[in-house]
Amino acid sequence: MTQQTTPHTSAWVAFTYASFIGAATMVAGGILFLPLDLWTKAYLAMGVTMLVQSCITMVKTVRDVHEGKRLVNRIEDARAERLLMEMGKE
Repeated sequence: MTQQTTPHTSAWVAFTYASFIGAATMVAGGILFLPLDLWTKAYLAMGVTMLVQSCITMVKTVRDVHEGKRLVNRIEDARAERLLMEMGKE
C-alpha cells in the first residue's frame, strides 16, 4: 500500500519559477508606473510582498498537514495489515 509520488519535471519547475517572476515583475511595474505618490506606491508594494509571503506560508502549512495525514494513514495501514496477517496465521 505504498503510494509513491513522482517528482516534478525540470520543465515544470522552470515554468513555475518563470511564471512567478513574470507575475512579480508585472505587479512591480504596475505599481511603479501608477500615478501616485511614492509613499502610496511603497504601501502597495509592502502589501503585495506580505500577500506573497502569506500565500507561501499557507501553501507550506497545507502541504505539511497533508503530508502528516499521509504518514498517520501509512502507520494505520501498517497496523491493520499486521493485524490481518496475524489473524490469517491462526
